Amino acid sequence: MILTDITPEALPGVIERFAALLEPAARAVFRRIADPAKAVRAEGAEAERHHAIACDLARDFGMPILPGSPTIDYAWTGQALRRDTEAYVLLHEVAHFQLAPPGRRYAVDFGLGAGPETGDRDGAERAATVFGIERETEEAMASLLGVLWEIELDQPGFASFLDQNWLEGAGRLGPAQHFTAMLMALRRRGLVDEDGRPVRAASSAAITG
Repeated sequence: MILTDITPEALPGVIERFAALLEPAARAVFRRIADPAKAVRAEGAEAERHHAIACDLARDFGMPILPGSPTIDYAWTGQALRRDTEAYVLLHEVAHFQLAPPGRRYAVDFGLGAGPETGDRDGAERAATVFGIERETEEAMASLLGVLWEIELDQPGFASFLDQNWLEGAGRLGPAQHFTAMLMALRRRGLVDEDGRPVRAASSAAITG
């Protein structure tokens, strides 16, 4: 959910204020994300195509696809990914699969507790093993990695970037530092390359930032 709406007229200025506070490598990645043409969700046949591509990527990572919505039980049941949701949600779950260490990769919702679409919220919270700052950090890394997958797959990742409030407070140093820190954390874990493009790899260790 967007905390503060950014009008189309204001968006170019917000982009420039955020970019000005980034060092060159992070700025180059942000410029690839921050395409105003990618700030609107796809609809119709294009959305269906994006969904199929997201399902294919999940299968490439060994994530089986299960019919039905996450509101039935979980986005990730521990064994399969619920398919009846938007493409960007599926890519976010792929990012969580990449980030989760082997001990949590087959836990309900990756041991992170209930997500926005989780139906069995009590079950997800009982299965949670990650809390506090560790959970917040992993969620932020998954958010950015999911956006980078959207961009890599020519999907409207800037819409997700805005929805997930990466530009909230643009113009202040803190949000820019947070973006850079999460990008560098993904790079250290080998989940993005030197240009900030996502790679088809999964984590082998716990999140350490």
